[in-house]
Amino acid sequence: MKPRTKFLIGGAVVLGVAGYLMASSISDTGMYYMTPTELAAKVQKDPSFVNAGVKVGARVVSGTIQRDPGGKKYTFNVTDGAKTFPVVYRGIAPDTFTDSVDVVVSGRMGTDGTFQATELLAKCASRYENAPTNPADKYKQTPGYKAGAQKA
Repeated sequence: MKPRTKFLIGGAVVLGVAGYLMASSISDTGMYYMTPTELAAKVQKDPSFVNAGVKVGARVVSGTIQRDPGGKKYTFNVTDGAKTFPVVYRGIAPDTFTDSVDVVVSGRMGTDGTFQATELLAKCASRYENAPTNPADKYKQTPGYKAGAQKA
């Protein structure tokens, strides 16, 4: 067998193994991203989906955050406006985690209808403000700006 043929066969084997490992790791670690309404519909349609890992984006319902005295267990409700369900999270919550904040929780829906979260991310409202619609408006926010002043 020629050296070039051996090289091509070896390269094909390496690429095949690498492709298989990538595909299997993506299927093992991939997660669905859903709203509470989409998650409820999916669980109702397919009860075996209860054990699937998902990320849920929703808003914390005001007044529902309860923290255990130990400080590492939180229970609260999340909603997307149409569907609401309880969440249990064990861990340290971010500083921005408060009432009515948008959150993304990762975990699994329990058979009792409670979402068991393993990760809690709270969005920071100040980072998601709209940019000025008029490009000239951004200069009005800079110190020393004077309307009608001309640069020399």
